[in-house]
Amino acid sequence: QVQLVESGGGLVQAGGSLRLSCAASGRTFYDMGWFRQAPGKEREFVAAIWWSGGSTYYAASVKGRFTISGVNAKNTVYLQMNSLKAEDTAVYYCAARLAPTGVRVVAASYDYWGQGTQVTVSS
Repeated sequence: QVQLVESGGGLVQAGGSLRLSCAASGRTFYDMGWFRQAPGKEREFVAAIWWSGGSTYYAASVKGRFTISGVNAKNTVYLQMNSLKAEDTAVYYCAARLAPTGVRVVAASYDYWGQGTQVTVSS
């Protein structure tokens, strides 16, 4: 059974930092990523990491503030979020792909999802 379990969300003041974690089990994944969804908005791509080579990719809105990292052998991925802004408030979801199909910034390209963790940034 495949499981993706996120942790690390919470309430933080603007300018602060949070670190999200996602532990995956049950399958070997091609890559993993983070998405977020704010109330009334569509789920949007945040960052992704490819296990082969460790390359990373970020949405323009978080580049330079967020860092994705992970441990391939443990199927664990992290999202270090610095200089948080009120507009970063959302439910953050961990996602995983079995193969490089689709487009990595599109939610529908991912095969498995975590339950989500709330991040709230107060201004």
